[in-house]
Amino acid sequence: MNSLLALSVAMFAGLMMTRVLNRWHLPDVTAYLLAGVLIGPSLLGALHIPGLGFASMEALDKVKILSNVALGFIAFSIGSEFRLSQLKETGKQALVVGILQAVVTTLVVDLAMLAVHMIAPQVLSLPAAITLGAIAAATAPAATLMVVRQYKAKGKLTDLLLPIVALDDAVGLVLFAVSFGVAEALVKGVVDVYTIIFNPLIEIVASLLLGAAAGWLLTRLETLFHSNTNRLAMSIGFVFLTVALSMMTIPLGRVEIGFSSLLVCMMLGSVFCNLCPLSEEIMGKADRWTAPLMVLFFVISGAELELGVFAKLSSVLVGLVYIASRCLGKYLGARESSRLMGCDRNVVRYLGITLWPQAGVALGMCVTAGQLPGDGPLIRNIVLFAVLVYEIFGPVMTKWALTRAGDIQPKSEEVLHRRERKLAEAAAKK
Repeated sequence: MNSLLALSVAMFAGLMMTRVLNRWHLPDVTAYLLAGVLIGPSLLGALHIPGLGFASMEALDKVKILSNVALGFIAFSIGSEFRLSQLKETGKQALVVGILQAVVTTLVVDLAMLAVHMIAPQVLSLPAAITLGAIAAATAPAATLMVVRQYKAKGKLTDLLLPIVALDDAVGLVLFAVSFGVAEALVKGVVDVYTIIFNPLIEIVASLLLGAAAGWLLTRLETLFHSNTNRLAMSIGFVFLTVALSMMTIPLGRVEIGFSSLLVCMMLGSVFCNLCPLSEEIMGKADRWTAPLMVLFFVISGAELELGVFAKLSSVLVGLVYIASRCLGKYLGARESSRLMGCDRNVVRYLGITLWPQAGVALGMCVTAGQLPGDGPLIRNIVLFAVLVYEIFGPVMTKWALTRAGDIQPKSEEVLHRRERKLAEAAAKK
């Protein structure tokens, strides 16, 4: 009962917060995250009043499955951006820019963290500096997709942005695995080639194969039904299935076969949208069905942010350097790589800013980084602090960049007058 009560409060808190922040024209995702912080264990949840919020991290763990499923649907939706018809126009640009901007970001953050290490080695060790550089490559697909959906963004920047955000997961996994392997070697004095090279590559290949197989099977099974309602139910069931299967780990000698739920569900969506002629209509209905789930996902994400990271000044200071250097790396990497590929002028100017949000993938890396002897807690606090800042201000900057690029169009006067007229008529009837 308490879990259901907390979820209902989370839903209402997120929706009501959008009304509060609407006067400042802030994205809904920012409102959901702030609502989560408000009802999380750090604030109202700490009062331990049943139903008022999430009283502890254990309470959040009980509803964690919702976040996993929501991420699966987000990845499934982003996978539809890899239609072959679209990739003929932007595929090469997205691939090159996606890889180069992630590598440049890692290098810039590595240099910044190494500078902090040289100035204050007692605060930040060399292994921790290298690990933070790799985590910096990851971008939050959920926040970006929500901003694009809310404001119905369309244009050259949006067309390139979503495939790049999807690629960030694969590139980030490789960079993190290599960097974390090096960091562990520095701590333990032993170099494990399997951990550094083979495990991340196997995870990516296995995830893509599992997603492709699921996408092909979904397309075949869809032909058995003639009702759009049943087809929608089948698609939703497959997202649940692929999220569940991606939680598996298969030990194989010294190599462990794992899966990335984001990559699996992205590949599911990509194969499905290219093979099924009705995919666009079905995925549109799935997006509407999952809208309440997205609200809960972001509210829960906000509740998971721990305000206690502000208690340690060293974490805050290093976190500020991490945030600034990552923003610089994303901006420079995206600007120079998109310029190299001959992208539109607005893409060159604003793409890097839209890549600033960071959350889910980085937090997943953070869990692994927490196993680094001695430095795990510090890395976790720095990343948590950065995610708190990025998730609140990142969507705002994404909206600003898309607006400046012309991908978000202001509502016409006719639409605004029509809305005011309907509100006035409703008030008159009362």
